[in-house]
Amino acid sequence: MELWFLGTSAGMPISGRNVTSIALRMPQDRGTFWLFDCGEGTQHQLLSTPFRLSRLEKLFITHLHGDHLFGLPGILSSRASLGGTEPLELYGPPGLREFTETALRISETHLGYPLHIREIEEGTVFEDGAFSVEAALLDHRIDSFGYRVVELPRVGALNTRLLAELGVPSGPAYGRLKSGEDVVLEDGRTVRSSNVVGHPIAGRVVVVLGDTKPCPNAVKLAQGADLLVHEATFAHDLADKADEYGHATSVQAAETARDAEVGRLILTHFSSRYKPEDLAVLEAEARNTFLATDAAIELTPYLIPRSSLSE
Repeated sequence: MELWFLGTSAGMPISGRNVTSIALRMPQDRGTFWLFDCGEGTQHQLLSTPFRLSRLEKLFITHLHGDHLFGLPGILSSRASLGGTEPLELYGPPGLREFTETALRISETHLGYPLHIREIEEGTVFEDGAFSVEAALLDHRIDSFGYRVVELPRVGALNTRLLAELGVPSGPAYGRLKSGEDVVLEDGRTVRSSNVVGHPIAGRVVVVLGDTKPCPNAVKLAQGADLLVHEATFAHDLADKADEYGHATSVQAAETARDAEVGRLILTHFSSRYKPEDLAVLEAEARNTFLATDAAIELTPYLIPRSSLSE
């Protein structure tokens, strides 16, 4: 799994930084990617990545401010034009359906795939056998959600060397043991699944927060995550301005990461007053509180390994 930041600027793009969007590359066996927010220009940024729009599976909108949303109609249209036929799930606050359907209707955009729009509340918004996604409201000027993506534990590896020593023939018996079923061999011996299957492989937890002031839900949602993405709209000398506009500073983001005991913090959503070369200052401020902090660099992959927090 990897994160790619397609935009890290707050409010409006500047030279060298686009407005907010984040791509999450899913595990290889899934072969898809998810998007979190879709600011104007997102599809242009995707052209500089390995992602194909036809493989976009889910799109999560944190809130309905334009710098997080205005690229959505273009993404939906281009996905159809590029031959996407698989269903696309779109999640976000109430009002998302009206925005999306109005834009598509007025522009006479016809999609060649099913679009399922889910206007969400707090709680679990998606779950299948591999992942779950939980949403929680944050503290911004309008409803703004954070998303907690949890990779569910996987079955441990088969001890094939031990199976060979026991004389278990490869094939269906291996699959039954892997699924937790005990197997009786032709000579009457019973091979127990618990003896030949390793410990479950813990999944990873990634938390992407929308715009927010410091708030209890941010800490709760991020608790124990392997990676937290948190806005840092302002340096800490502008804490009063951050509070006035419903945003957080670099230090406040680090305090949330520290309190939630996450593995890594990546800062994003930087005010347009900060040029790319200024981001080292925000990063350094945050590292004084939470060392494992990086200021996001656009179009750079951030690997999400299985860390000690998830083992």
